[in-house]
Amino acid sequence: MKQAVSLLLVALFLIASCKKQEEEKVQYLVDETVKIRIDSTLQSFVDLGDVAGASALIFEKGEEVYYNAFGYTDIKNKKPMERNTLVQIYSMTKPITGTALMTLYEEGKFQLDDPLEKYAPEFANMQVYKGYDSIAGEMILEPAKRPITIRDITRHTAGFSGQRDLPGLGEAIAEADALNRENTLAEMAKKLSSVPLGYHPGEHWEYGISVDVQAYLVELLSDQPYATYVQEHVLDPLKMNDTRYFVPESDRDRMSSAYRHDGDSLIQLPNEEAHAYNYTKWPLTPGGWGFTSTLDNYMRFAQMLVNKGTLEGVQVLDSSTVELMTTNHLDESIEERSWLPSKGQVGFGIDFAVRLRPPASPEENNGVVGEFFWDGAASTLFWVDPTNELTAVLFVQVFPYNGTLHKRFRDAVYGPFSLEESTSE
Repeated sequence: MKQAVSLLLVALFLIASCKKQEEEKVQYLVDETVKIRIDSTLQSFVDLGDVAGASALIFEKGEEVYYNAFGYTDIKNKKPMERNTLVQIYSMTKPITGTALMTLYEEGKFQLDDPLEKYAPEFANMQVYKGYDSIAGEMILEPAKRPITIRDITRHTAGFSGQRDLPGLGEAIAEADALNRENTLAEMAKKLSSVPLGYHPGEHWEYGISVDVQAYLVELLSDQPYATYVQEHVLDPLKMNDTRYFVPESDRDRMSSAYRHDGDSLIQLPNEEAHAYNYTKWPLTPGGWGFTSTLDNYMRFAQMLVNKGTLEGVQVLDSSTVELMTTNHLDESIEERSWLPSKGQVGFGIDFAVRLRPPASPEENNGVVGEFFWDGAASTLFWVDPTNELTAVLFVQVFPYNGTLHKRFRDAVYGPFSLEESTSE
């Protein structure tokens, strides 16, 4: 009997020892040294006058490994940047819209290569801009080579153009005023479809209004207002209570002011100007911009993605759908890509940039192959790094967009990029 008890105790000891060893094997990229480096970097953003305030949140392997905030949301009133500060995330709205759309994909409501006109007939028989006849005083147009597909509006190859400097086309874009806040999404789509495309679908990558068309498509496919659908199928399930278009008066003391650079000076914009969209309930509920959020709210979205569609037992997307969204859909034959190459060695999935290769030089954005990410006009950023099970959210509020902040933050997280290390992997 004593021998049996002794053997049991030895077995339990060995099991406990093995478990401890397994736990000790878990190593985090973001250790104390990295935390100090990130602190120093974010503080430098403020000290150098790049931003008024900066905050960041990082999760790794399901655990919070970093949070800190520096500087002010409101310089004039010395109001500090805090964890529950609300910021305008601008184009970081786009991946949320893509997620809402793909919940309908999972229901079999559409296929990616379906023509957009199948569901939105106003986009049938689109014309493409080829130039301007100054003598006749009219645009030179030709029929689109093929219809716009849903895949086109998820990867910015639909042909919609924002080139207001092109004679004739620029005036047509301005006259349509598709993104006027007084327009509903249906009115936006009708006005947009009246403007010739800037290029043939599938031939160029040009960032812009495509994700607002995604929001309109959500309305058509769900028979619900877009704002209602995204609330019920993405925001509520993820408990993203602070992610919204309209900010009530009770929460406006948490809103960060916005800033812009004028030479070396950092100018604080009047709140009534900077927050005009979020302080009024407008008819337009764009898919491409408009949401406010907090670090923790947006981190919940990022955590759902790194967990392949599920968070805390709630499934928003199937894992195969997340994989589809985070796979490059931008064929190498599409050579015209506007400023997308400035993001690094990336392609484009469904509302995310997708890293295909390591940085080609120390000057490029740092990151891990397989990551996917996006950012916002006020220089906010998030990314998902599946290799390290890492998700990061960076909040600042400064115009014009400053990509060098993202480069410095990424270098702080991963360490300065070494071309030798990259080529030896």
